[in-house]
Parts: sequence; structure tokens; C-alpha cells
Amino acid sequence: MIAVLSGILVPVFIIAGIGFGWAKAGLPLDRSFVSRLVINVATPCLILDSVSKLGLPLSEFTTMLASALAMYLSAALGAALILRLAGLPLRSFLPSMTFGNAGNIGLPLAYFAFGDEGLGLSAGVFLVAVVLQFTLAPALQDGRPALKTLATTPVVYGSALGVTLLATGAVLPAWLDRTVGLLGNIAIPLALLTLGFALAEFRIRRASIAIGLGLGRLALGFGVALGVSEVLGLTGLARSVLILNGGMPTAVVCYLLAERYGCDPDDVAGVVLVSTLTAAFLLPFLVAYALWLEGSLPV
Repeated sequence: MIAVLSGILVPVFIIAGIGFGWAKAGLPLDRSFVSRLVINVATPCLILDSVSKLGLPLSEFTTMLASALAMYLSAALGAALILRLAGLPLRSFLPSMTFGNAGNIGLPLAYFAFGDEGLGLSAGVFLVAVVLQFTLAPALQDGRPALKTLATTPVVYGSALGVTLLATGAVLPAWLDRTVGLLGNIAIPLALLTLGFALAEFRIRRASIAIGLGLGRLALGFGVALGVSEVLGLTGLARSVLILNGGMPTAVVCYLLAERYGCDPDDVAGVVLVSTLTAAFLLPFLVAYALWLEGSLPV
């Protein structure tokens, strides 16, 4: 079991650790360029490639989309209640309590744990997160959804093309398929590098908020994913992938949104930092549980 978990988690920690150490050493990195490359080129190609070659019926992918939507909306309701009771502004902290890091961490973990099929289903969770992050979050923080930004987000179009290919059984020309595959292959390592680099730059401003909401995000996300999977009757790989993504720490994009709209970005950075560092210790248990649910955890 230790060997299996190490094979899943150690690559994630090493690559993110390289990014963290790179930043701490003061070495240059054009994070803006790398992030744009990951978001606008590599990740759309990764999702297109993984979804189009999912090897599962289209109905299973659409079920994952619906399950992810239910998970995020339920998490938002739970987060709203918690924040109201704590007297904290929803505008600042609802996104950071709602959205786990389905991209930088969720995608690689699903791939290492469950292979191509796990990656394809996790891409569905990530797609729902992206859509909500550019509709629900801006509507709350800026008073209107960022539909223009969403409409120019390549992940949406990569996903749409992937679903079309999956539904029709069509394939890309060999030259294009190989190009998409090669570009998609750089998404996971670059995403982990930029995650580590970003964490090195974050600071905790108010410890009570960072710790309370950081731990709250992990507990809420896992609990909601578990509940949604039970209510919807998910089984096997779909259940494991949803719960794995539900237990992710706060997404870095929540900090970027808070910074853009002036919603306590320093505090949100602390939530991202605390939840991610805490998750590093909890991930072995989360991954082991997801593997056990799917029936692939060795004894």
C-alpha cells in the first residue's frame, strides 16, 4: 500500500516542491507567462485529449458533470452558512470555501491514482469548477458574471470538442492528435511547478481566518462530496474521483479573483496556504480512501 501511495503522491510533492524551492531561492520565473501557457494551451489540450479518449460511455461523463455541479453548489450553501455564523463577508470568502484546487492538484492526483479514465472524469469536475469560477464568483464579488472571460477561456472549447469526439466516436487527424497530446503532457508538471512557486509567495495575514477557513474548506469539501455521492448513488470510479476532488485545498484562482475584485486578497492567500499545507498531510489518507472505494487499494 505504501508503494502505491508513494507512486501517486511523491511525484506531486516533488514537482510542487521544486517550484516552491525555486521561488525561495530567488530564481527568476515568469509566472504570468507559465500560468497563461498552462491555462490557455496545455490544460485545454490535456482535457481535449483525456475526454475524447475516455473509454467510458458519454452518460458517465455527463453524470460526473452533474455530480460536480451538485457538489459545488452544495458547498457554496454550506460555506454561506458558516461565513454568516462567523460574521465574515461572503463576497470575500465564499469562493475560497467553495472551490478546491481541481486543476493544479485534482487532475494529477486523479491521473496518477486512476489513470486515463480517472483523468477524464476529473476533467469534468475541473470544467464545472472553471465555469462556476467565472460566473458565480464574479457575480458575487463584482455584481455580474465574467461571461466575456468565460467565453474566451480555451478550457471550455477544449472540453466541448472532447465531448463531441467522445459522443460521435470521431477522432482527430494523427498529426493534430499527437500535437494535442504533446501539449497536454506539459500541463500537469507546469501546473504543479506554478502551484509551488505561488505558495512560496503567499503569507498569512490573520491567522484565525487562515486557519479557520483553511481547515473548514477541507472538512466542508470532503463532507459535501461524500454526501453528494451518496445522494446521487455514485459508485466505483465516479464516486472516488468526486470525493478526491472534494477534498482538495482552496484553489489558487480564488486568490486571483479576490485580488482582481478587491476582496481581502491577503486573507484569501492565507486560506490557500493553510489549506494546501494541511492537505499535504491529509492527502495520503484521502487518496487511500478513494482507492479503497474504487476497489484498487492493495492490502
